[in-house]
Amino acid sequence: MRTAYKCRAYPTPEQAAVLNRVFGCVRLVWNKTLSERQLRYRTESVRTSYRETDCTLTAWKRTEEFAFLSEVSSVPLQQTLRHQHTAFVNFFAGRTRYPRFKSRVGRQSAHYTRSAFRMRHGVLTLARTSSPLRFVWSFDLDAATLDPTMVVVSRESDGRWYVTFTVDAATVAPAAPTGHSVGVDLGLSSFLVTSDGERVANPAHLARKARSLARYQRRLARCRRGSRNRRKAKVKVARAHRKVRNAREDFLHRTTTRLVRSADVIAIEDLSVRNMIRNRSLARAISDAGWGEFRRQLEYKCARAGRTLVVIDRWYPSSKTCSICGHRLAELKLSTRHWTCPDCRTRHDRDLNAAKNIPAAGRVVARGDSGDACGADVRRQGFSFPRSAVKQEARAVRRSP
Repeated sequence: MRTAYKCRAYPTPEQAAVLNRVFGCVRLVWNKTLSERQLRYRTESVRTSYRETDCTLTAWKRTEEFAFLSEVSSVPLQQTLRHQHTAFVNFFAGRTRYPRFKSRVGRQSAHYTRSAFRMRHGVLTLARTSSPLRFVWSFDLDAATLDPTMVVVSRESDGRWYVTFTVDAATVAPAAPTGHSVGVDLGLSSFLVTSDGERVANPAHLARKARSLARYQRRLARCRRGSRNRRKAKVKVARAHRKVRNAREDFLHRTTTRLVRSADVIAIEDLSVRNMIRNRSLARAISDAGWGEFRRQLEYKCARAGRTLVVIDRWYPSSKTCSICGHRLAELKLSTRHWTCPDCRTRHDRDLNAAKNIPAAGRVVARGDSGDACGADVRRQGFSFPRSAVKQEARAVRRSP
């Protein structure tokens, strides 16, 4: 299993100058290669392979205009070409959007493989630098025993430097079984509601910092472009965004870790966040919640701890199905937070009822049974337009061991 450790780095002025030069060369190689890819495809309708970009980079270094590319380590430049090739492979496979040009404004990074750095006794030395790069190690693992396969040096918009070590870790022993399964329903008023009745409030990190962030952005808008005051104002805006981002990541890590430790089987819904943020009224709140990052962390933490993560299909009617008798409503508006079952007369909280229905469908998958889950299907097959849950039958769902 591949693991990454991200630490604060404190380069000297000489090292910062070298790394800034590497960032500039990486950005140039990416943008120029991307531009020539686009031009060739428009004029000749021919795709460019990685080998062709590699040969082109070698030819650039031999010209007088781009001879300065030979003054930095060649490894980050080669890695840039590999990343762009991977980006196009993912784009043509429909997994990501079209690759974009890199800007000098924003996060800058450079990837170093084993041949471009030396790590001995916890001391890191990068290629084309004469002194070790100072970083702060704050993990339980001893830095002296670290054997990274790749080192990523990055500089954020607020001026902070980071170094990330990628390590091929051994297989971790699975966590002790708890004999418990839980269903999780995500929302906005409450970040999540579990089938056990636990509610985790939505911290709304961006909403709490929106007032101060708007003030910093107004100051930035009033500054003259290219001035020193504008650069200072831009750093303050980036710093405010960093605080929001770090608070969100810390909350998600704490929440997912607690879930993984408390249950053997965790069932969640397959939410289409990309489509949900098209709602202008809820786009900011949904993005601030970080549902996609929540699922990503659950997936790798469950795999590392030996837990089972069951993903219920997004069309499974968990909210409008009674968790007591299985009755399904024909329609349930999003604004309706509580409803009464017409059959058993049970008063339901919308989120808690959905959280109770989700593990019922997840247990069907966990035991390998294709039977009915609470009277409605779990995975909808065929045509992509939504249909009524009344006439659907239970099917298998995706399962992430």
